[in-house]
Amino acid sequence: MELLYSDDRIAVCIKPAGVVATDEPGGMPELLRDALGCESVRSVHRLDRVVGGVMVYALTRRAASDLGSQMQNGGFRKEYLAVVHGCPREPQGTMRDHLLRDTAKRKSFLASEDTPGAQEANLDYRFQGTSGGLSLLSIRLYTGRTHQIRCQLSGRGMPIVGDRKYGWPEDDCAIALWSCGLSFLHPRTGERLSFARMPEQTYPWMIFREKFPGATYFG
Repeated sequence: MELLYSDDRIAVCIKPAGVVATDEPGGMPELLRDALGCESVRSVHRLDRVVGGVMVYALTRRAASDLGSQMQNGGFRKEYLAVVHGCPREPQGTMRDHLLRDTAKRKSFLASEDTPGAQEANLDYRFQGTSGGLSLLSIRLYTGRTHQIRCQLSGRGMPIVGDRKYGWPEDDCAIALWSCGLSFLHPRTGERLSFARMPEQTYPWMIFREKFPGATYFG
């Protein structure tokens, strides 16, 4: 766990792949309590256990409430990188779907709008490059449904490399999905803060090391 920034209200860190984001034994809140020596660490958004990257945690109840409100009104911005099998038809675009969560199978599925329990799921993507049948996409996420990016890309014939739940079991690597950036207003000062970190240069990221976007969606 790498700490990028902390003060009396928030902590921004890099969640390693394989560590749970929520408050469970060995999870990120526990690691942050140990690192910061504070009792109150509150989750305000999530990453799948298998996905790594930039996250922010609230250190007070008020900060958690403020960041939660920003997620509802669009002030909280999340960006990801993904390497997928295949290539999008358009160099950039919007994916709008409804997802239905199957708790027994622990998977999400594309569903029609009128399906009971289905939730709206929206994201923007930009094509960054292709090599050997794989493509690098940058993604701006607007809703935070469980497995949203994984499900929406797989549903369009572009499963994420290394995603054994929604993709190809034979991929011999970790899932190529990474939380590369966050931007939000500081809960106390109102200043906009932005944090970005590219993934480590392992397969398949190393294929696209010259094609990582020079700037995030939020600048």
